[in-house]
Amino acid sequence: MNILDRALHLVGLERRATNPNDTWGAFQALRTGPVNDQTAQGVSAVYACVQAISETAATLPLPLYRNKGDDREKATDHPLYRVLNDQFNPEQTAMEGREYLTACVLLRGNAFAKIVRGYDGQVRELWPISPDRMTVLRLDSGRLAYEYADTMGRMHRLLPEEVLHLRHRLADDGVMGISPIQAARGVVELAIAEGEHGVNTFRNGARLLGVLKFPGKLKPEQRTAIRESWASQHAGGSNAGKTAILEEGVDYQTVSMTLEDAEWIEARKLSVIEVCRLFRVPPVIVQSMESANYSNSVELARQFVTLTMRRHLTMWESAISAKCLTDAGRRIYYPEHNVEGMLRGDSANRSAFYASGITSGWMLKSEARKLENLPSIEGIDDASVEGQTPNPTPAPQPYPSKQKEAA
Repeated sequence: MNILDRALHLVGLERRATNPNDTWGAFQALRTGPVNDQTAQGVSAVYACVQAISETAATLPLPLYRNKGDDREKATDHPLYRVLNDQFNPEQTAMEGREYLTACVLLRGNAFAKIVRGYDGQVRELWPISPDRMTVLRLDSGRLAYEYADTMGRMHRLLPEEVLHLRHRLADDGVMGISPIQAARGVVELAIAEGEHGVNTFRNGARLLGVLKFPGKLKPEQRTAIRESWASQHAGGSNAGKTAILEEGVDYQTVSMTLEDAEWIEARKLSVIEVCRLFRVPPVIVQSMESANYSNSVELARQFVTLTMRRHLTMWESAISAKCLTDAGRRIYYPEHNVEGMLRGDSANRSAFYASGITSGWMLKSEARKLENLPSIEGIDDASVEGQTPNPTPAPQPYPSKQKEAA
């Protein structure tokens, strides 16, 4: 990073270059106006959507599988398996690293992690790098390069195969991603403004501002004294509901709408729906229960997996295959999330899932026990192997009165 890059970075700009000859147009604002990745998280709906997606993606199992003809098995002996499921690096667990990178994608549009390989070329560590410290360049040769500053201020340049780059929807340059917050800044800005309006209203005694009308002209010092006296006696939540005493023909007149007139509460509810629409998260997932009931909550949860999480899980799987595996490795190994992990806390649905698979014949009892981390039992699958239906459902018995008549 040259002197110009460093100077502009200090004032809130970073190089998002795809054209090395474009000196000024290659710089984009890191944080412009009242909306950025930090202020946006002050909106509870934004924070909840980001957490719902990032936590779900980070806590789902992400096994690395090995192809074996028409079958497959978990490649637990591969170094990348441990990195993705146990330890990102000596300082961060796999869950922490995956959660941070997914949140960066949602808030900033891009996430970066430095790839550290061992002597055999296999990935041994992944070190997340803040998007604020990363610069993406297009070299004269046409290749991309990644430059970042460490905590000591030293600059490092990495090749594309040394960086795990996760992106939201691609921008026009085909290199950087655009976050939902960048694409729909006005939605988040409105939610922030509504929140600030409510805070200021309740700070001023849950009343909107008005004017004090005096019959004569006041001196500057009188205006200051009256303003301070009024604020100390009637502003703030502790003074709400107190009666104002006006003297010498002074009149108080409200000049703004009340919260009811502005339909502030309804606007706040609509902002939650708008934010959920940006992240494609069903409102029930972020505890917006106005339109939820027992019949549609299950369907909304299913949509969260199929419509919301599918894109982010595929993003992780594609990036890992492209950057963490070699050409030869991609012919043998591939990562794939286990979405059944979302049933981990629901014993009823989990048992029904296993029972359906065993009864239908596409799952063995031993496989169900393995998924539940239970010890194997010798001969438990013998009935299934012989083609018999395991655990046949007994025929329903008639009512006791009918049983007596049959006897």
